[in-house]
Amino acid sequence: MPPPSPWTKPRTKPLWVALGFVLTGLGFAGLVLPAFPGTIFFVLAAAAFAKGDPRWEAWLLARPVVGELVRDYREGRGMPLRAKWIACTSIALAVSLSLGRIPVLAGQVAWVLVGLAGIGFITLWVPTKRSPTSRSQG
Repeated sequence: MPPPSPWTKPRTKPLWVALGFVLTGLGFAGLVLPAFPGTIFFVLAAAAFAKGDPRWEAWLLARPVVGELVRDYREGRGMPLRAKWIACTSIALAVSLSLGRIPVLAGQVAWVLVGLAGIGFITLWVPTKRSPTSRSQG
């Protein structure tokens, strides 16, 4: 039997819980700030809470919007189409509005490429979650 990981020893559990709260805060910021991802921080927070204290993981999963996002990710269901549109539009707007603040052309090109990479990831890599009504009609 392999030795226990140093990351799951009892003395590290409070660190995992603290990290979970930091990531949860970033996740909530991502729900209200355009072009700032929220879901990934909630997914990471749930993983940190799972290592630190499963009660906090259960608390996070019980949150109305957050719990559904994390469960959908864990189960490979993806994002609703509306959320994909909002995310891609937010990225495009954030990149467009901030281009004037980048004085160097190479920086502007890099920023546009980062935005396009984010949009490409969302549209091509993240599965589209089917709504319950579309499943029953098909």
